[in-house]
Amino acid sequence: MKEGNERAALLAKYNKRKAEIVQRLSFFKSVGKKGGPVLFEELAFCILTPQSKAFSCDEAIRELKGRGLLFEGDAPSIRAVLSKKTRFHNKKAEYLVLARERLKAGEFAELKQATFHGSEQHARGVLLREVKGIGWKEASHYLRNVGRGRSIAILDRHILKNLVKHGAIGGLPKSLTPKRYFEIEKKMEKFCKSTGIPMSHLDLLFWAEETGQIFK
Repeated sequence: MKEGNERAALLAKYNKRKAEIVQRLSFFKSVGKKGGPVLFEELAFCILTPQSKAFSCDEAIRELKGRGLLFEGDAPSIRAVLSKKTRFHNKKAEYLVLARERLKAGEFAELKQATFHGSEQHARGVLLREVKGIGWKEASHYLRNVGRGRSIAILDRHILKNLVKHGAIGGLPKSLTPKRYFEIEKKMEKFCKSTGIPMSHLDLLFWAEETGQIFK
């Protein structure tokens, strides 16, 4: 009975926010069509997100871009901005510069190729190999933010907590190895099929329930 009530409540929340979620996902898709430099902005945002607040990371990217540092700045200059916005700013500044220098040729043509060639799982695998400083969650997050992400999950603490709450997984994992990430992703996919809520929609729904708004 309790499980049925929780599912009914979840579906009610989804129906209330569905139009907003669809609109946000449509916006993400439009971002993915804007070209390589915009793709890199989203990748840089996701490089900053581990153990940091998404809103602060977004502010950091905006400040770096406004100062002309995102595409041209060296690690110390970027670090000075990140120190006020994110955790682990020293490493993240290095990762951001490494990714930029690795991918910037031809207006980030290689990043565009990696992002949109093949399945979402394939694209995520390429990003994991080629971009230092991102893991499964960050690569999945990036792909969702540029219009992909229908079949992959962004397993951050908000999502994991809600998956436990709704019985999709038995408990919070102590760590997220690639094998464990994939297992939970499959369980989330199964849960989504049982509720009729697409995976990319459920992610934004859970995030909105935790933070009060749909962001990215």
